[in-house]
Formats: sequence, C-alpha cells, structure tokens
Amino acid sequence: MIRSVTILRAGPALTIQDLGRPGWHAYGVSNGGAVDCMALHEGAALLGQTAGYAALEMHSFGGDFLIEGDCRIALTGAPMIAHLDGVTLAWNASHKVKHGQRLSIGAATSGVYGYLSVSGGFQTPEWLGSRSAHLAANIGGLLGAGDRLPVGDDPDEGAMSVFLRVPDRFSGGDIRVVATLHTSLFSTAEVERFTQTNFQRSLRSNRQGAALTFEGPPFTPEAGQSILSEPMISGDIQMTGDGYPFVLQSECQTAGGFARMAQVLPCDLPIVAQATPDKVLRFRFVTFEDADLAYQSYLTDLRNLRGQTRPLVRRVEDIRDLLSYQLISGAVTGWETDMPEDSK
Repeated sequence: MIRSVTILRAGPALTIQDLGRPGWHAYGVSNGGAVDCMALHEGAALLGQTAGYAALEMHSFGGDFLIEGDCRIALTGAPMIAHLDGVTLAWNASHKVKHGQRLSIGAATSGVYGYLSVSGGFQTPEWLGSRSAHLAANIGGLLGAGDRLPVGDDPDEGAMSVFLRVPDRFSGGDIRVVATLHTSLFSTAEVERFTQTNFQRSLRSNRQGAALTFEGPPFTPEAGQSILSEPMISGDIQMTGDGYPFVLQSECQTAGGFARMAQVLPCDLPIVAQATPDKVLRFRFVTFEDADLAYQSYLTDLRNLRGQTRPLVRRVEDIRDLLSYQLISGAVTGWETDMPEDSK
C-alpha cells in the first residue's frame, strides 16, 4: 500500500517545509524552509531519522487529515490540540498511526507554527533541491482540502513511541543579536533605546519577516538614509522607512536598502517566529565570540536530541481498549514467602 496523508480540512496556512534550499541567494531566492527549524530537528529525533525530511508546517491551526497506510508521526513546534480518532495525543512526541485513522490538529495553545512530521518524510516534488514551499518566490504553494501528500518508507516501523522535553521558545523573552555594518549609523542613544525597548510581534508578520510594534518614537539612523541595496539574510533586523523594525525570516528578500540595526543569532530566531502578539521581545547585543559559542552549543544540542528522547507512557484514561490488555501477568497471592519449602 502506498502511504499518504490526505488533507480533509486545512488550516489557514499549511505548507510543506524542510531545511530549505541554500545556494540560490545570488539568483534572488532566499533559503526558505521551516520558520522554526528546531521543530524539524525535534521531529526527526522523535522518529529516529535525519532532519532533512520534509514536514507539514501549520500556522496557528492544523486541520483534519486521513492517514493511509500504517506510519509514525511526530508533533513538534507550537503546541496544538491534537486527536487521533478522538483520543488526545501528546505534543513533542511520536505516535503510531494505523491505516484509515483520522488525525485532527486544532488551534495552537501557545506559539504560532506547529509541525507534523511523518516517518519517511513527505515525498512531494523537489524544486531546486528542496521540497519546501517558498511562497514569496512562487515555488509550491499553500495546501488545501483534497490534497494528498505521499509519504516515504518508514526507516524503523517497529520503533516505540517516545517524547522529548524541549526548552520553552513560545513565551518571548531576550533575543541575542550582534552588530552589523549599519549599527554604527544609529546614535549610541538610539542603540541603547533599542535594547531597552519592549517589542511585540505584529499581526502583519509572515514567513518573510516579523514586523515589530513598540511604544515610543521610531528608530532613525543619523546617517545612511540612502543605503545602496546589498545582500540580506534571515535574522537581519531592518529598520523600514517609518522607523519600525522588521526581523527577516526564512522567505526574506535577498537584497535591500534599509539600515539594519542588528542581526539575530540563528538559534534565537525561532523565539521571534513563535512569539504571539501578546509576548514581549527584548534584544540584547552580544560579542561575536559569544555568538559563535552560542551557535556551536546550539548545533551540539541538535546533534544530541535523539539521545534525549524517552519512552512515551500512555495515560490510562486514554486507552480505550484497556480491558483487552493482560494486566495480571506475574501476580502473586502475597503469602508465597510463608510456603513450605517442599510446596514451592
């Protein structure tokens, strides 16, 4: 049987995403890929496969899905309400799914982007070496009801279900940044005000970037009002013409002429992407040496994710067929230690 997932009901922004397509920046195509790439690594660890497999990215809400063929799934990223044939599923965990079962993923309880990974990955067509939809570049597109997504072979069908404890990246907080070539175009007072300001992610945010709102006057550079367009990458904090910061994300433009106040460390970008409008974001400058140490530590943590998984224990109240289990194997009467030697 060919394994697949058919979308019965789609959330507002379902796309297939992997780690993106590096190497096409000079041709006007940014890396793209999952906005929260940590979630892809977590899903891969839960399923015992590499992080290169494509997953389903869900914005704020998932949808209903029909599973065709037995498979294993992993749910990561922003926690969402999930059920399999009406039974609640744990988040940040892998689960075995049988042919014909219906998976329902509702609204996010925190964060923005949730991810559905499958054993063997989604085997949708590749474009420029990636299966990722890049909406800004018109590569792929949004998924909708009726779309059938083929699934690859499971590398380990008999693997047990496991869970993973992950650090909270859905509550905002401090974001580490480094200076750019443009930071010096802002006065010392403006840079200091930037680090002391509480920002919030605007509803205008998308996969191209996170627009930020704040109280106070706009941020204006003392010089460099007419910067020539130059290369830009995700993580750049661009000060637009109205003086409001815009944190570039995976589908950002490849060149621009606005001054860039700072650059977000790659390991902290998911915190920006997953911040809902009610969460506070604060930016803190670090040295390049500290940034490198943080990034190396982040890479080490990703490599060690699989070793951090633990068996998933089902809750008794969620086991509908509880009475079919053998629960008394090995039971004793309690008086065996008093039995005569010749009757043991």
